[in-house]
Amino acid sequence: MKIFWAKQALLPDGWASDVRVDIDAVGRIDAVTVGAAEVGERVECLLPAPVNVHSHAFQRAMAGLTERRGPNASDSFWTWRQLMFRFLDRLTPEHVEAITTFVQMEMLEAGYACNAEFHYLHHQPGGVPYDNLSEMAERVAAGAEASGMGLCMLPVHYQFGGCDGRALGDGQIRFGNTFERFQALHAGAVEAVKALPEDAGYGVAPHSLRAVGVEDLRQYSTAFARGPIHMHLAEQIPEVEEVEAHWGVRPVEWALKNMGLDQRFCLIHCTQMLPEETVALAKSGAVAGLCPITESSLGDGIFDGVRWLESGGAVAIGSDSNIRIALSEELRTLDHSQRLRDNSRAALATVEHSTGRRMFDSILAGGAQATQRKSGRLEAGYWADMLTLDTASEHLWGRSHDTLLDSWIFAGDDRLVVDVWSAGRHMVQGGRHVGREKIVAGYLRTIEALKDAL
Repeated sequence: MKIFWAKQALLPDGWASDVRVDIDAVGRIDAVTVGAAEVGERVECLLPAPVNVHSHAFQRAMAGLTERRGPNASDSFWTWRQLMFRFLDRLTPEHVEAITTFVQMEMLEAGYACNAEFHYLHHQPGGVPYDNLSEMAERVAAGAEASGMGLCMLPVHYQFGGCDGRALGDGQIRFGNTFERFQALHAGAVEAVKALPEDAGYGVAPHSLRAVGVEDLRQYSTAFARGPIHMHLAEQIPEVEEVEAHWGVRPVEWALKNMGLDQRFCLIHCTQMLPEETVALAKSGAVAGLCPITESSLGDGIFDGVRWLESGGAVAIGSDSNIRIALSEELRTLDHSQRLRDNSRAALATVEHSTGRRMFDSILAGGAQATQRKSGRLEAGYWADMLTLDTASEHLWGRSHDTLLDSWIFAGDDRLVVDVWSAGRHMVQGGRHVGREKIVAGYLRTIEALKDAL
């Protein structure tokens, strides 16, 4: 049993003072007591730690390598994707494990407690499966074991190169599986997760409407009866146009009519939606998995966050391409995008709650829903996913409650994160991961081996 005492803590019904939190031996919160005498480990400000709901871990190793314009004057997401395909063709299982461990270390230091890994790099270069079909999934799981981060494994089904069912190109062939082979791969990934601590979970991810066949998409809810279902949706204008050209309707409309969207689903990006699509998708109960830094980097567009939240929609935050892993910056970018689009201020605030508080509450609940992880709340029975902030910093000095959250998100950065626990595992102490030196050394060896990949 571990006992913490917080001068201020964000509880499900709001801020409270002199809060005692008891953690059991498995990493769950056993009890929360308000107005308690000081006992155990003292912290000044205790918050629930959110889930990073969307990540392609391997892409972290190519961050900063794609910022030059090619011969085509209209450089875009699609030209970036070709560079990414060239890069991943060099990756070995050992590389993936080292990169994943490093990425999860950075996520923990940013304040995330769990990583939902949208894992689609399955096979050898050339597309031949490894002797162990789930080799790469096991490497992702090994990364989580080494980093101490919570994991929601999301093996990705990727079969076609477009809505017309064309074969995968050279860059995509390492992702590809028929529906039957993918089911076997998924089963192996689930076994890898079962070897991790009890808080680890899994789901499934049909990559997108472009990459999976119509009939397969329609049966996902029944073919995979357990766990969340994640999918890219309405991210890019050419994607919307391709779906409309081949299937006769826009992506959101097709998914709503054919996939039984509900609370199990997390739809990633959703940056190219009409107003009526935004309202309808929000009301389905599905979570919108937003990745504002990556969406900015790739020119995806601006998610209609104001309309979505007004319609009761759930949101979660992810780092996607991992060009930067920065929790506070993801939230700041989300809010600033709304202000820039609408020429407004405090676009996501309400009468009851500040901008930072509303966003933070939303991603705590949305991330837990999107991963079916019992987290996001300092409450008995929930995983002890927690973080502390440096209230002695000049950026937070004298601040409390919602103003403290706003100051962290809008005036500070993730250097203000001091401690992070994932299911009770105290992985970040004094702002640094407890295994940082060893993890960084392994990552640098990988970067050295990949330095000429692009």
